[in-house]
Amino acid sequence: MHLRAALFDLDGTLLDSLHDLAVAMNHALATHGLPVHPVASHRSFVGEGVRVFVARAVPADREDLHEAVLATYKAFYSEHMMDHTRPFPGVLEVLARLQGEGVKLAVLSNKPDAATRRLVESLLPDVRFCAVYGERAGVPRKPDPTAALGIATELGVEPGDCAFIGDTGVDMNTARAAGMYSVAVTWGFRDVEELQAHGARALVRTSDELLQALSGMPRAVTRP
Repeated sequence: MHLRAALFDLDGTLLDSLHDLAVAMNHALATHGLPVHPVASHRSFVGEGVRVFVARAVPADREDLHEAVLATYKAFYSEHMMDHTRPFPGVLEVLARLQGEGVKLAVLSNKPDAATRRLVESLLPDVRFCAVYGERAGVPRKPDPTAALGIATELGVEPGDCAFIGDTGVDMNTARAAGMYSVAVTWGFRDVEELQAHGARALVRTSDELLQALSGMPRAVTRP
């Protein structure tokens, strides 16, 4: 493989977490007397950080409840984040293959940092990630490339020798802004049209296709 490092999004890319995210948010909404949403609707709510998740789930005329819903959501999700969340089929095999070939692995999520680390440690314990980061104070969220570029520097790898694998337009924009090879998985939270619209350089439907896409990655991607 040409790539030296692979950066992965977490929710919707490595982990099938939609059910637990939706249940936690619906619990928070119901607790504060707000309407809940079908699980599938939460696909379009997540991906840009927990505060954006709350803002999209809460009715537009109830901004006064954002902080209360956020607090309730965080408390419930902390206790239930692994009730149903599991790695997507084939993900563990992909990570093991990359790891065995000497590719440096990392996770970069817009989920809060503590929750990101806890899920990775609990559900992907055999993977030697060189870096695992969620949303952190003072570091812009994706699609700002700051965190992705920071990981590349930490790993000692040029951005053009990195792939960024995700399931949303946010992830594709992050890859493009960082000068990394963007790979979109279709088993996550967004549809193919969004991924293509945001410039995915490879679109994969299975774990085998993911490995093939990474095998065919150009040696360098020019950063804009």
